[in-house]
Amino acid sequence: MKIFKYLGEYWYAVIAVLVLLVVQARSDLSLPSLTSNIVDVGIQQGGLEYSTPEKIRKTTLQGIKMFMTEDEKQTIEDNYKLTTETIDGKEVEVYKLNLQKNMTEEKLADIFNLPMLMLASSQAKDSSGASDTKKVLDAYTAISEDAEKARKLGAEAASLGEQAKAAGEAAAAAADMAEAAEKGAEAESLAAEAQAKAAQAQELADSIKEATAAMPTKVEAARKAIKESLGDLGDNSMRTVGIQLTLAEYKALDMDIQQIQTDYIMKTGYQMILLTLISAVAAIIVGLIASLVAAAVGRNLRVGQYERTLQFSNTEMEKFSPASLITRNTNDIQQMQMGIVMIMRMVLYAPILGIGGIYKVYKTGTGMGWIVGVAVVAVLVLVLTLLLFTMPKFKALQNLVDRVNLVSREIITGLPVIRAFSREKYEEARFDVANTNLMKTQLFVNRSMSIMMPVMMLMMNGISILIVWVGGHGMNNGQLQVGDMMAFITYTMQIIMAFMMLSMVSIILPRANVAAGRVEEVLETVPTIKDPEKPKDDHDFKGEVKFEGVQFRYGDADEDVLHHINFTAKPGQTTALIGSTGSGKSTIVNLIPRLFDVTGGRITIDGVDVRDMTLHKLHEIMGFVPQKGVLFSGDIASNIKFGDADISDEQMRKAAKTAQAEEFIDSNEKGYSREISQGGTNVSGGQKQRLSIARALAKNPKILIFDDSFSALDNKTDVALRKALSENIKEATQIIVAQKISTIIHADNIIVLNEGRIVDQGTHEELMQSSEVYQEIAQSQLSNAELGLEEAD
Repeated sequence: MKIFKYLGEYWYAVIAVLVLLVVQARSDLSLPSLTSNIVDVGIQQGGLEYSTPEKIRKTTLQGIKMFMTEDEKQTIEDNYKLTTETIDGKEVEVYKLNLQKNMTEEKLADIFNLPMLMLASSQAKDSSGASDTKKVLDAYTAISEDAEKARKLGAEAASLGEQAKAAGEAAAAAADMAEAAEKGAEAESLAAEAQAKAAQAQELADSIKEATAAMPTKVEAARKAIKESLGDLGDNSMRTVGIQLTLAEYKALDMDIQQIQTDYIMKTGYQMILLTLISAVAAIIVGLIASLVAAAVGRNLRVGQYERTLQFSNTEMEKFSPASLITRNTNDIQQMQMGIVMIMRMVLYAPILGIGGIYKVYKTGTGMGWIVGVAVVAVLVLVLTLLLFTMPKFKALQNLVDRVNLVSREIITGLPVIRAFSREKYEEARFDVANTNLMKTQLFVNRSMSIMMPVMMLMMNGISILIVWVGGHGMNNGQLQVGDMMAFITYTMQIIMAFMMLSMVSIILPRANVAAGRVEEVLETVPTIKDPEKPKDDHDFKGEVKFEGVQFRYGDADEDVLHHINFTAKPGQTTALIGSTGSGKSTIVNLIPRLFDVTGGRITIDGVDVRDMTLHKLHEIMGFVPQKGVLFSGDIASNIKFGDADISDEQMRKAAKTAQAEEFIDSNEKGYSREISQGGTNVSGGQKQRLSIARALAKNPKILIFDDSFSALDNKTDVALRKALSENIKEATQIIVAQKISTIIHADNIIVLNEGRIVDQGTHEELMQSSEVYQEIAQSQLSNAELGLEEAD
């Protein structure tokens, strides 16, 4: 799109905006997961993220260890330290968490989760997988019981051995033979019984050894069986049970589990507030940068378009109407500014948010990603449908704005004429047609946007219902947690919102792109009249103007309007051009300041072709008074000094006096400070012409061109003005276009034009003798007496 190229100059701002948008998107995308954590962890899990206990009783840990592998047992022993705590007045052995290097609570939780679940299921009556865990528990119980029996048998064997030893010692010490024999028999019997008890203890010891050796295999089989029974829900179930067991252990250790939950919720809440503030600050800064860049682009475009317009010749001005140029320099650039703001705030942000949202949805692992696909496809279908119907309207919209501006400008400018001819109703109807066409197009675009928003909301709500429906079944089956579903809904809405932003931009950007094309059309239009590469401005110009075989035709014309024009206007002399309407008088004088360029021949000033001079130098030595006097808003002084800001007040007054403007200037108490409204509407036509003449005289030019500039003057003022010019302007070359013979009757050289050709030239007296065309013009305006002719009989 054309509008994007205007951001290239501000690449550093675009990079800064991208960084800020990434920060904003990351903050926005982190909020749903934190909300999910508050529900799942803060509320449902009592504020525990992991099942890793900070403290655990020795007896509980021993029970959990029964379902661990040897490596896991070793890891646990390395990261816990045995201490003693007093609980309810009793000394209890407690293991406290003592994390080693490269170990985290999350890693330990992965070790704890399955054994904790197996311990809990072994104590449940109807838990799936309970039979496998109970077998392990029963095996450990049997080993424990056998060990106790073996211990007791060993103790009994040892006791009997001691008794046998005592009996033997008594037999040896007996003096009576019969008593010695009795004690010896008793010792033998006790020894035999002790040996039997020892044999039983050894048998149990061997059995325990064999059972203990088989336990890792049984534990692994039980672990595998319970994992298979859990299926896809394994991780969630193990984590949930592990956390519940940890909470129960904390309660048994008299820890404040309510405070643990509150602390977690508050910590997460603070994180959400911080992320919200970061997102808001990033959005504000992005908006500020976007506004600054858009304003800078708009300023540069307005300046560039204005400067290019000032370079345009009449040919280019005919291509672009004033109303269109005004629209391009105001409304079109405003549309571009809006487009740039939208690009930097939405077009760049939407993909970041959408891609980030899709990644987050993928990470939730809810299995509902297909819903996002359905939502995206639905939004794309809606946006493409809208664009298909609205794009043609965007291309016509700016042209309709041009039309409204054109009609408005014509009506406001021609208001006196409209009132004079009672054409108010007609002009109202003409404006109403242009305004209605614009209104209908704008209504179509606005209605398209109005339709889009409720349809988008309907889609969003429909998608939310679909997520709740599918997610509800998932929660019912234990496959999904409430917080995860909430996060999924939020991420999906963020993804849809990203596409909604693009769809909103898709309504605005095409119009901005059309506006950019219209602005570019002005900026890329190469003026047909431009300065030469090697100008000849260092000449000491006197002001002699010479036409040498000049021909000219307008760009779209089939034939020339001027044919081989040859004449010379010398300094200190007055050269006049006269002829019927359409004979080419104004065209000739417009060629001198290069408002147009000749298509044949050349025009020279002191022998230098005007095309070899810079426009600035050419206009610097020239004073031009157009047919229609144009004044600018300000005061009389600023208008007279318009040609050169360094003109002194004395020069200004002299020019006003020569132009016969001093009388009406001094008649107002404000004098030269009298305000001039836009276009000079608060002065009469004659006053406007005199001020225009004074403006040309004030800069003391070498060449003075009057393009029918005395038409609004009364005869008295006309005579006084011509007399003042002849007295005060003696060295300048004067070229006068006139309709009235009285204005040019004293000219040094009068050129008579007819249908673009010079038919005669000379003084008034010479032409009255030799030129039939001049005679016809003169006789139609002046009486024979005024012309010095005898009255006809």
